[in-house]
Amino acid sequence: MQTAEFFRTILNELNAAADALNEQESAELVDKILASNKIFVAGAGRSGLMAKSFVMRMMHMGLDAYAVGETTTPQFEENDLIIIPSGSGETKSLVSMAEKAHSIGGSIACVTISPESTLGKIADFTVKLPGAPKDQSGERKETIQPMGSLFEQTLLLFFDAVILKFMEKKGLDSKTMYGKHANLE
Repeated sequence: MQTAEFFRTILNELNAAADALNEQESAELVDKILASNKIFVAGAGRSGLMAKSFVMRMMHMGLDAYAVGETTTPQFEENDLIIIPSGSGETKSLVSMAEKAHSIGGSIACVTISPESTLGKIADFTVKLPGAPKDQSGERKETIQPMGSLFEQTLLLFFDAVILKFMEKKGLDSKTMYGKHANLE
């Protein structure tokens, strides 16, 4: 297959993922973010990278948002929200973090393929995203892509769509948000 054909197949998979989004879950996430004092995100691997890009955009919107583990990340407190994207919902370090956030009394959102997972059960609410498990060795193939790529790409685009919902609710545009963009590079 040619590279362009692979690209088109990936886009078709992402179009199917967009069709599977739950608008009510998405709206609940937006509302919870807007109602929280501080917003934290935590993820592992490529999901963690997608989460960090989401934090950057929330910061551009003027929200008090942080990536867990960075040196400038403050303390998680009772009226805060942590958003944990995890395809499987079983990543041990993220489960441990969710348990700690729960004990502090903050809110937990899990963005996952598997709402019935350990993280999904700990979370106050979940957003189910389509994707395929990393292990595609079974008979049923849901993607041509390796490992968690479909979930990770869907996650990035979902987070960008959530930002657009924020912008709409808060009357922001790119020009306004650019005022918070880094300027020392």
